[in-house]
Amino acid sequence: MRAAWYERQGRARDVLIVGEMPDPSPGPGEVRLRVAASGVNPGDVKKRQDAFGYGMPYPRVVPHSDGAGRVDRVGRGVGADWVDRPVWCYGAQSYRPFGTAAELAVVPVAQVAPLLENVSFEQGACLGIPGITAHRAVHSAGPVEGRSVLVQGGAGAVGQCAVALARHAGASVIATVRSERDVETARRAGAHDVVVLPGLSPDEAAELVLGHVPGGIDHVVEVAFHENVAIDERLLRVGGSIATYATLDPSLPSRSGPWCSRT
Repeated sequence: MRAAWYERQGRARDVLIVGEMPDPSPGPGEVRLRVAASGVNPGDVKKRQDAFGYGMPYPRVVPHSDGAGRVDRVGRGVGADWVDRPVWCYGAQSYRPFGTAAELAVVPVAQVAPLLENVSFEQGACLGIPGITAHRAVHSAGPVEGRSVLVQGGAGAVGQCAVALARHAGASVIATVRSERDVETARRAGAHDVVVLPGLSPDEAAELVLGHVPGGIDHVVEVAFHENVAIDERLLRVGGSIATYATLDPSLPSRSGPWCSRT
């Protein structure tokens, strides 16, 4: 099979190799996908660049954890009805050397899900890390039906999924974006209202959001806690919650009384 791999870490242009590898075979509890689309996530890039300082976990790594395609072979203990199903997968290269940047990928069946026939493989390859992260971030503090949800970074991959999931769950959804050209992206995902953040102070940003939700925000899905906590703190109702999936070292605002957030 054709595949892309690296045997040392660094920039893609310096370390990625494209060539031929032996076809993999699924083991017990595994399926083999004929990959139609491979999803690239920031974590995949960071692992290749050794951003976490872990070094090479395996002598050779075929990158990418997410992907989509059709099952063409199953291992022992997996039902034959999986064969020829369109599916999407996640975690293909999590704690394993070979991911989806190849014509064939072997994945535990527990990390594979059927893909509806009217959903493209490209869409399926984007469901893994972004979709699971968004679902957890939206629902981690409980049901959002009838509640106000703010999605910071609503035009990003996780942000769009979070907007759509929150809207589908019956929330009133406000999204923030980084430019005017991102407004329509967030609206297409399902945001009721969109606020463009750059150039605004925390007070100004909070005022614009509160113009749409005067009573404040019940739950925040946060892409940059360290940058936006000053805004979030102004917006949260008493008993509100923040679910953050990305941050640098945060500095929490302090008051004369106790301050806390549910995580």
